[in-house]
Amino acid sequence: MNIVAQRVLATGPLISRIVAALFGGYALAALSSVAMLALPMDKVQAVIAGTLASFLVYAGAVIWVFAVRSALKAWIGLIAAAVPLGIAAWSVT
Repeated sequence: MNIVAQRVLATGPLISRIVAALFGGYALAALSSVAMLALPMDKVQAVIAGTLASFLVYAGAVIWVFAVRSALKAWIGLIAAAVPLGIAAWSVT
């Protein structure tokens, strides 16, 4: 195996985690922000609560992506968290 292939195999999981943290965390935060509109509260309060909660969701997603044992588990966890949020966000629109 050549050196380039070894380097790609060695850094692949780290790059996958970085992409999961950046884009997956952002998607999860955006979904949670929109899903807050499904709660039975005033729309203005739901928007403010969703915006504030999205910061916590994004930070938690980034921490969690780097805390799990593998990059695959990080992606699976992000997808598992995004599915119910996506359903809630879909019901709002």
